[in-house]
Amino acid sequence: MTQDPDFTLGIEEEYLLVDATTFQLAAAPPALMAALADDLGDQVSPEFLRCQIEIGTPVAPDIRQAGDLLRHLRATVATRAAEHGLAPISASCHPFADWRQQDHTDKDRYNQLSRDMGGVARRMLICGMHVHVGIPDPAQRIDLMGQMAYFLPHLLALSASSPFWMGQDTGLASYRTTVFGDMPRTGLPPAFGSWAEFERSVSVLTDLGILEDSSKIWWDLRPSSKYPTLETRICDACPHVADALTLAALIQATLRMLWRLSRRNQRWRQYEPFLLNENRWRAARYGTTEGLIDFGAGAILPFDRIAEDWLELIAEDADALDSQPFVARLRGMVAGGTSAQAQREVAARARAVGASEDEALQAVARHLTEAFRRDL
Repeated sequence: MTQDPDFTLGIEEEYLLVDATTFQLAAAPPALMAALADDLGDQVSPEFLRCQIEIGTPVAPDIRQAGDLLRHLRATVATRAAEHGLAPISASCHPFADWRQQDHTDKDRYNQLSRDMGGVARRMLICGMHVHVGIPDPAQRIDLMGQMAYFLPHLLALSASSPFWMGQDTGLASYRTTVFGDMPRTGLPPAFGSWAEFERSVSVLTDLGILEDSSKIWWDLRPSSKYPTLETRICDACPHVADALTLAALIQATLRMLWRLSRRNQRWRQYEPFLLNENRWRAARYGTTEGLIDFGAGAILPFDRIAEDWLELIAEDADALDSQPFVARLRGMVAGGTSAQAQREVAARARAVGASEDEALQAVARHLTEAFRRDL
């Protein structure tokens, strides 16, 4: 008999380190990483670039405990970084840093990645948030992955935090998606009819030695190579911890809703990637300001309407998961606008009082360090 999912949670975040005075990117000193390892063990690790840190919560049974764990990790990183004159930022792109001036971490995994990907990897001055939801049965993971793909643009739109790149306003809400899209095996997940079909497809590349394992597949949503989870990877990094937890709760409740449909011999309609990619582009370009396509209704819906429809869909599941207060914050996230909007507003206010463009973007970086510490 198929085991029912437990819908446990794990959250991974990638942070940028900046000088607490100039807000320029700064490499993590070995003493900082050693202190964090003493405090947090394997919940913290270096990332591809030396100015990045990755954290991951232990497995949490619910969103409340996941929130406690995530706040503890953020607070510890902020405290230890301050001891070295540094501050963390949780946003997907630094507003003015130049990727060409960054060095990658000297580890076998990252050295190999640099060799394999060349200049594409060296441009990866981006950060994201990954949410793992426990689904022990592999067949269920594949079945739910195909249906969950519909909601990935919605999550990207809400999380958008990367409007600036190398000192320029890109016009996008999530420029990170375009940078990461240069890597192979990214974007929306393919549709697989079974776990066996997924494994056969992966084995074509592993048997040829192209991939070591499925951890080198970087789709927006994938079966984790290490854990019995579905790993949602589409989200930009969230400056505010409360927003990160709302997104994690939405992911968890949406997967439970899709599983609940399957218990009634129902399922969410799967649309062609051609159509879903249109919403993915709209999310990256506009965030939540221009709405997304509702393919069933044949209309572009504003995000406040999308939010209400989504909350109605998952109400029963949020009740079952005891996550209602977290998912209900969706309304406030839509009303308040994305981090991309907030960053542009900070820059505009600085310019309005006479700041130069460099000073305006420095104000954005300062804003992001302050957002990181809020509500910890």
